[in-house]
Amino acid sequence: MLKAIHHAAIICSDYSRSKAFYVDILGLKVLAEHYREARDSWKLDLQLPDGSQVELFSFPNPPERPSFPEARGLRHLAFVVDSVELIADYLESRGVEVEPIRIDEYTGKAFTFFQDPDGLPLEIYQAN
Repeated sequence: MLKAIHHAAIICSDYSRSKAFYVDILGLKVLAEHYREARDSWKLDLQLPDGSQVELFSFPNPPERPSFPEARGLRHLAFVVDSVELIADYLESRGVEVEPIRIDEYTGKAFTFFQDPDGLPLEIYQAN
């Protein structure tokens, strides 16, 4: 049956700004980048250290998210980190606004949220 999540796909409004955010700030590795002329669309394949991927797409005039954050569909994308505090400090040093760190009431693990350039909610979650 299902074994793992291979990738999450994100449609952005400003391709170069989002590419810089995911590559330069979050440190995802570029696997492939393609411009699809027929769609006037970029597709950027990014990889995390565990092999999972994020696909970043651009399309002309994509519609905005209908509501935030409780719209039907993907609520947020969460990344595992060794230290939520260290990563939150790093993100803030790069100008990314980060919510206060919270503790998961069920697991006792630290987590917090921030947003990508289009307001997509992203989470960092402590691994241990």
